[in-house]
Amino acid sequence: MQHIKADESLLNGTSLQGHAHTTYSKLVDTFGLPHSDGDGYKVDAEWVLLFSDGTVATIYNYKDGKNYEGENGLAVEDITDWHIGGNDWKAGQRVMSALGII
Repeated sequence: MQHIKADESLLNGTSLQGHAHTTYSKLVDTFGLPHSDGDGYKVDAEWVLLFSDGTVATIYNYKDGKNYEGENGLAVEDITDWHIGGNDWKAGQRVMSALGII
């Protein structure tokens, strides 16, 4: 299913819908470079996606990177536990399918 970088205004109302255990390089290969460097606090990298069926999905790390943990945090290239956000369960399915996990 096709996807594009979504406008950040579509983030309103999204919430955690699942997790993807994958590498940063797999995310970059699939979705391109992160769309933002996160919030400077709990998130270090984030993608905001709009799929061709209208599903909005976000992919982001949470509280395990340098922004939150300082020098003890993981570099984004070493993070393998990624959160998937969206408006409903389809967000997780679309992301996992694009990654070839399901």
